[in-house]
Amino acid sequence: MVSGSRLERLLRQGEFVVCGEMSPPQGADKASILKKCEYFRGYVDAVNLTDNQTAIVRMSSVMSSVFVIEGGCEPVMQMTCRDRNRLAQQSDLLGAYAAGIRNVLCLTGDYQSFGNHPEAKGVFDLDSVQLIHAVADMNAGKFMSGEEIKPPPAFFIGGAANPFAEPLDLRIIRLGKKIAAGCHFIQTQPVFDWPRFEKWMSLVRDEGLDQQVFILVGVMPVRSVKALTYMRDEVPGMSIAEEYIKRMESAQDPKEEGVKICVELIKRLRETPGVKGVHIMPVMWESITPRLVEEAGLLPRPEPITIEEPAEPEPAETTKDA
Repeated sequence: MVSGSRLERLLRQGEFVVCGEMSPPQGADKASILKKCEYFRGYVDAVNLTDNQTAIVRMSSVMSSVFVIEGGCEPVMQMTCRDRNRLAQQSDLLGAYAAGIRNVLCLTGDYQSFGNHPEAKGVFDLDSVQLIHAVADMNAGKFMSGEEIKPPPAFFIGGAANPFAEPLDLRIIRLGKKIAAGCHFIQTQPVFDWPRFEKWMSLVRDEGLDQQVFILVGVMPVRSVKALTYMRDEVPGMSIAEEYIKRMESAQDPKEEGVKICVELIKRLRETPGVKGVHIMPVMWESITPRLVEEAGLLPRPEPITIEEPAEPEPAETTKDA
């Protein structure tokens, strides 16, 4: 009997993991999910399914994750606190686990004012730290009400971190809270400012947090300088080094330069103490994933060690006294 998700087993056996990410469709057809699985299958160890990111309606992350399993990949189901109260969250988690989903990434969620339904009411019954705690309690066999779960799930629990948001000290404290709540792995925002990332990572190591949680660092292939300047100017908490803007501005082929930058960062992260993997975020460019993984020298992907539970011993034969 195999225990744990593929992602969990690879991390626990010391492999440098690779995660991908895809956006569920804004329609009622799973075909695009199955198509995108072709870009991830054999190249990444798990694929994130976003949960109405930027507060724009898409197919649910729960069902999208089910379709990713159908497509031959392992999902990391994102769950935000924006759209569900604790009843709905626990209900969806039980259904997701029953459907074969083993990894969950707990997020507070973008405010509805960012999306195409600004008049929607945000729920935010819990925040991401409380949601992590709730999933950990479910793993331990208890609902938030204290009632027993029979049988309980066994999720591999993830959270997010932003190495670039200020104040940095509070970011480290919040990371510690997520670990204390029961977080197993962390995925970060994409790196485009290496000195700022190194400073954050140094603080993480100083606190020993890299020994308590698996840290997967975000990288993002971009196709134009416009993408970088948009993130710099419009996305809160993002830091884009001028070095990368200048490289994209002066590049004869911006797409190729974007690939080169991403591969460079992956190789650098692979050599960074405390980093256990990368999280590739190819926004609307999933087809570039195989090339990134190959050029970064991350093929072939390792296989998790199968752990077989020992068989029940045969009952000893008994003989009657003569």
